[in-house]
Amino acid sequence: MGTDDTVTDGVTDVPVEQPTTDPDDLGLAPETGWNALYIDGEWVPAGDRDTYPMVDPSTQEQMGETPVGTAADVDTAYEAAAAAQPAWAERTPDDRAGLLEDARNVLESYTEELLLLFARECGGTGLKGGFELDLAQKIAHRSEGLAFEMSGQHKPALVEDKETQVRRNPVGVVGVITPWNFPLYLSMRVVAPALATGNAVVLKPAEDTPLLGGSVIARAFEEAGLPDGLLNVVTGTGETTGDAVASHPTPRVLSFTGSSEVGRTVGQNAVAEFTAPSLELGGNNAHIVTAEADIDWAIDAGVFGSFTHQGQECISINRHIVHESHYDEYVQRLAERAAQLPVGDPKSEDTVVGPVINSDQRDKIEAFVEESVAAGATVVAGGGVDGLFVQPTVLSGVTNEMPTACNEHFGPIAPVIPYEDEAEALAMANDTEYGLSGSVHSTDLSKAKRIAEGLETGMVHINDQPLNDHAHTPFGGVGASGLGRYNNEAILREFTETKWVSVQREPRDYPY
Repeated sequence: MGTDDTVTDGVTDVPVEQPTTDPDDLGLAPETGWNALYIDGEWVPAGDRDTYPMVDPSTQEQMGETPVGTAADVDTAYEAAAAAQPAWAERTPDDRAGLLEDARNVLESYTEELLLLFARECGGTGLKGGFELDLAQKIAHRSEGLAFEMSGQHKPALVEDKETQVRRNPVGVVGVITPWNFPLYLSMRVVAPALATGNAVVLKPAEDTPLLGGSVIARAFEEAGLPDGLLNVVTGTGETTGDAVASHPTPRVLSFTGSSEVGRTVGQNAVAEFTAPSLELGGNNAHIVTAEADIDWAIDAGVFGSFTHQGQECISINRHIVHESHYDEYVQRLAERAAQLPVGDPKSEDTVVGPVINSDQRDKIEAFVEESVAAGATVVAGGGVDGLFVQPTVLSGVTNEMPTACNEHFGPIAPVIPYEDEAEALAMANDTEYGLSGSVHSTDLSKAKRIAEGLETGMVHINDQPLNDHAHTPFGGVGASGLGRYNNEAILREFTETKWVSVQREPRDYPY
């Protein structure tokens, strides 16, 4: 990753800012008690509802509690959204875009507070926090333009004196369930375009990150002046609150980002109510290093793609598939780089690898490594655990069937698998139910493009790594990695529906 003070996402350089504000001075600190449900423009405290603890993964200390929204709360939120949406859809594109711009500016004004909250709520380092804030700003900015792209089109008429129009209208109400790994961005990439295109939203953030994934966004839009009822945030658990959001008859689209296992259930619940599911699910992304690869380039990308945010990204590198001519050197140098990455408090300016989100995630990662070692893999770097801090770990002698390779491990783990020829590399890369992203390294671009075409994924990056998400390009996968696409015109199609309107300008002749 080097020692530069920027993060490269393939298009822009993102300044790395470190959290410096004292938590006691924050208006957004968990202890201030503003964590609550946000329904119909009102902050609703927990009252007699169950609560869920908010835990700092660095210290494993409880910071506060968040309410577990009930089915009745979800009903109220959807009722408010449905009531507010028609008037919002009638507002001019300028109005909707202007409000999104104001909300984006509010978020920017909270930069210091949010950087600290990233560290405290989801274990994000300053590098990761700066990266996520930039992504959230970009998707909000691009969404402002979607307000002006709601126009339909004229089609040729097949009947004399008939005008044929295809109009694009908002779907109405969008239900949203988002995960904990990139909570602010993954919520904003749905909320912003949904509002821009004239819809109302009911948002259920992950229980581990209710503030960044929900309450922060509600605060920003509230301060920007969003009319009541258009954005509702119902915090809680998946079993109680999430199921109620996904199985409700009101939303016309249900957006879910999370595991493929949970996504199947969410999608089934949505379809049962004739709600269109938009699912961005898991990944098992291969980083293919060919015989023609620039090995320095490939290792730089491999380090960034495996260990950024502790590997807790659906588009992280899950498997390094390396040609046998480079294998030994690649393993050794990747291990050396992994061993040098500073692990510790994400609030520290020097930290690159922070804690994983919770003990369940840590235990799963540990089990995958132990089972892979028992099956014949060798730990070349890392392998240790201290609390929720998992050392960046490199494994050699891995086969595609080992637990760290065949599962989405979602941790700072880099299994390295050798291959002999292009056909074997593709066969191994595609031997998974997932099909989200991937990367190929080769100085022979014809070969790289051929491999990229052969990868059964929704996205692939040549001479880079899979951690790429740009607001103007479609994002999504195939197979168990989900249904639909996010960003730009792809999300415009998700959150609008077409309507055919014809106008007969003169009487037509009928056969009887």
